[in-house]
Amino acid sequence: MTDRLMLLDTASLYFRAFFGVPDSMKAPDGTPVNAVRGLMDFISRLVGEYDPTHLVCCWDDDWRPQWRVDLIPSYKAHRVVQAKPGSTPDVEEVPDPLETQIPIILSVLEAYGIAVVGHPEMEADDVIGTLATDAGMPVDIVTGDRDLFQLVDDEAEVRVLYVARGVSRHERVDNAWVRDKYSVDARQYADLATLRGDTSDGLPGVAGVGDKTAATLLNRFGTIDAVVAAASDPDSDMGPGPRGKIKQALDYLDVAPEVVAVRRDLDLGSPDLTRPRTPADPDAVVALDERWGLGSSAVRLVEALSGPH
Repeated sequence: MTDRLMLLDTASLYFRAFFGVPDSMKAPDGTPVNAVRGLMDFISRLVGEYDPTHLVCCWDDDWRPQWRVDLIPSYKAHRVVQAKPGSTPDVEEVPDPLETQIPIILSVLEAYGIAVVGHPEMEADDVIGTLATDAGMPVDIVTGDRDLFQLVDDEAEVRVLYVARGVSRHERVDNAWVRDKYSVDARQYADLATLRGDTSDGLPGVAGVGDKTAATLLNRFGTIDAVVAAASDPDSDMGPGPRGKIKQALDYLDVAPEVVAVRRDLDLGSPDLTRPRTPADPDAVVALDERWGLGSSAVRLVEALSGPH
C-alpha cells in the first residue's frame, strides 16, 4: 500500500455542506446539523474513493491574518461583519445556523480521531501549503478555492481535488488541467492571480489586466518579478499598453505576491496525520450521534475510515 496524504480545506467543505444540504436536517432538539452531516458525508465519500493513509482537516486559526491585511487592506474586507461598539473587529460573516455547528464539527472530528491542524495567525491554505511541501508521499488537496492551484506539482505528485462544482463532481487538477484552463503552469498560478486580481479575496489586481493578458505576460517573461523588470526597462519588448498598466500598479505588485503566496514553512509541530481506522473515542461517537442525530452519516464515516487500504 502506497502512502497517500489527503488534506481537507475544512471551511471550504463545511460552507459547501451548509449551503448544499437542506437545513431541514436537524438534531432532536432542533439544532441544524446540515453542515456537520454534510461534512461527514463528504469525508466518507472522499476517503472511500481515494483511500488515503493519512488524513488532515486543515483549519483556519485566522481566516484574515493581520499581516496580510497590513499589506493589502482590502484583503477579504468584504467578508467582515461591521463591528459593533465593544465587539471584536474583523469577525467573518458566517450565518448563525452555521456558526453553531462549528463546535459540533470539531467534537465529531476529535471523537473519530481525524487530525485537525491549524496555526496561529495563519489560514488553512498556509497549513495545507506546509503539509503538502516535501510530504514524502502523494498529496490530494481537497478544496473549492482556486488559490491552492499554486501548490499543484506533478513531479512531487501534489494535485488538487477541486470541488467547486460539488464534491460528487470534483475535478482532479494537475499541471495540464491548470495550463488548459489558464494558459500558465501551476507554479505561475499565484502570479496570474496577483496580476488578474480576485474579487472573492478582495485583491484588486492590476487595473485592465485579466486572465488573458496576465497569461500572455507570464508566458513571455516567466514571473511577476520579470514582468515588473520588463515594464521598467525601456528596451524590453513589452507593449505600451501592458507597460503602462504594470507601472501604474507597482506599489500593489510590491506587496501582493506575499499576500497571494501560500506559506510552505510553518512550524506545525509533529501531529499524527495517520488516518484513523477506528474512532478514537467510540463512546463519544455514540453520544454525539444520540445528541445531534447524526444517523447514517455517523455509520458511513465509521465504515469509510475502516475500509480498504
